[in-house]
Amino acid sequence: MDIGDAVNLMRGGILEIVLISAPILIVALVVGLIVSILQATTSIQEQTLTFVPKIASILAVLAILGGWMLTHLAQYTRTLFELIPMAAR
Repeated sequence: MDIGDAVNLMRGGILEIVLISAPILIVALVVGLIVSILQATTSIQEQTLTFVPKIASILAVLAILGGWMLTHLAQYTRTLFELIPMAAR
């Protein structure tokens, strides 16, 4: 295993992190933006109003896409384990 392989391995790991976390982060961002716009237009400054919709939407995304995320992560882990004998050379 040379430096190029290590860089490709790190690049793949970062890509997996981005792919798995992107749906959750995008939904939290959109819900937070919508709630903040509603708070600004109605002048309601309740702090807990921002957390409840975000948590509910994140849990919904995890319920919907959790299987895909776990399958994707398991496949990447399997690929890493298959690369171990090649790295030992």
